[in-house]
Amino acid sequence: MANEDERGRMVEGDLRDRGISDERVLRAFLKVDRALFVPAYLFEQAYVDRALQLSHGQTISQPYMIALMLEALQLKGKEKLLEIGTGSGYLTALLAELAGEVWTVERIEYLATTAEDRLLNLGYSNIRYRLGDGSLGWTEGAPYDRIVISAACPKLPMALAEQLAPGGRLVAPVGGPDLQRLITAIKQPDGSLHEQTGVECSFVRLIGQDGYKDQG
Repeated sequence: MANEDERGRMVEGDLRDRGISDERVLRAFLKVDRALFVPAYLFEQAYVDRALQLSHGQTISQPYMIALMLEALQLKGKEKLLEIGTGSGYLTALLAELAGEVWTVERIEYLATTAEDRLLNLGYSNIRYRLGDGSLGWTEGAPYDRIVISAACPKLPMALAEQLAPGGRLVAPVGGPDLQRLITAIKQPDGSLHEQTGVECSFVRLIGQDGYKDQG
């Protein structure tokens, strides 16, 4: 019950009161317990509205930033979605609550395997997993109705733009290695992308062929 109370306060104070209004998104945050996705020594900070450190230099993102990304995706419940950067699996679980089918790619084997185990133990059956270079996407599942990238991109990866279905939405932090802007790109019938620029943000880097080349 204590966890539910803390989740409720997080949702009301850090999300709804700051302008998050999609009720499906808010319900997903109430259902998915962030404490299950953070390291044990950070358990008491699970409901604080900030990013928390994982292993291998990665993070679990700030709940408010995740909520902004989820609202930008405009998920209705039946979409096939590609997630780049499984990480802890927290966003993956939220996506699995909101979309029809989630395909998720992680480049770090430890994170990929622990997230998959965690999500399977929680009963999620609408998620597919891959270990690999997320900047190249997952061609076998394309096209995707939605794509979300949970890492900073120097530019929108070309492979991911190509794997987005016409009318689909791609949400990603784009910019320099330290500061980015949240971008929502909508694919037009002619294949071009119409980009909408959102808030400033700071994510770990997307490492890969069409991302940053290393962590340095």
